[in-house]
Amino acid sequence: MKEIDKSKPVLVTGANGYVASWLVKMLLNEGITVHAAVRNPNNESKIAHLKEAARGAAGKLHFFRADLLQDGSYQEAMEGCELVYHTASPFTMDIKDPVKELIEPAEKGTANVLYSASKINTVKRVVVTSSVAAIYTDAIDSVNAPNGTLTEEIWNKTASVDYQPYSYSKTLAEQKAWEIAGAQTQWDLVTLNPSLVLGPALNPKNTTSESMNILKMLGGGEMKMGAPRMGIGVVDVRDVAEAHFKAGYTPEAKGRYITSAHNTDFLEMGKVLLPKYGNAYPLPKRAMPKWLLLLIGPLANKLFTRKWIRNNVDVPFNADNSKIKKELGIVFRPFKEMMEESFQVAIDEGILKSK
Repeated sequence: MKEIDKSKPVLVTGANGYVASWLVKMLLNEGITVHAAVRNPNNESKIAHLKEAARGAAGKLHFFRADLLQDGSYQEAMEGCELVYHTASPFTMDIKDPVKELIEPAEKGTANVLYSASKINTVKRVVVTSSVAAIYTDAIDSVNAPNGTLTEEIWNKTASVDYQPYSYSKTLAEQKAWEIAGAQTQWDLVTLNPSLVLGPALNPKNTTSESMNILKMLGGGEMKMGAPRMGIGVVDVRDVAEAHFKAGYTPEAKGRYITSAHNTDFLEMGKVLLPKYGNAYPLPKRAMPKWLLLLIGPLANKLFTRKWIRNNVDVPFNADNSKIKKELGIVFRPFKEMMEESFQVAIDEGILKSK
């Protein structure tokens, strides 16, 4: 059980990321000094929103240059910190070389940060942003789980370099983190396992996230003939940031935390937007039949392989979020509110155009 002193600085890796930006803002508002590690502290377009968040906040913000694949590059930023948030990790589905683009940065990057934590004797706790992808690959995995529900005890055993390499990279990275944590006693490890993160970005201009791509598919007409009932979990970015904050500063926090607010599917995500946006945007109103997807899916999108369609479409996703609610006191935003606010950001940023 580690008590973290709020007067000490905190390191956030990948500080200008989607979740990390909200976390930095929260820490600054709490009067905490943040050591923000980014790839290029001189790239104003990627850090201006963090400087803005620091204006008028009680906490101080300091930038540090660091690289996931450069050994020891986080040590300077870690000096004097009791708490380290490791949020930096690649998230993209459009890849050519999964080992180079996903697996190495995720696994080596995690090892790099955690080995550095053992060299800086002030570090007491490391919070790593993992993913539900380290627990499951496809919705069918939740059906096959004990009681048909994913819990923190479960590890992903179905992903590989060739099938869902993103999930495989998150699994290897988190396993590496627990292996390194188990070999020392100086600091303890807490991991957060969010599902698909939606909600407003603090820096929407630089958010080319998969979340935005899904909103684009829902509201841009790609699914107007029907949306697949593809089972997934969703959570608001601000709730994920708060979960990080509490995981760092709740002494009793331990182990893994599924950070997923709602078990849903693409059709339900589209339908909840209909009352407010249905007249202006071509949102889906019905389910796309699985047989049709099996026929045309692989042609329309290379990610929609037949195996993927079989394992996810018309298959319910079910994850148990009771641990994070009970131990960290997280109250998740309502589904409708989260979906509407996410969709509104896509409109405001010109990502979606009305019909």
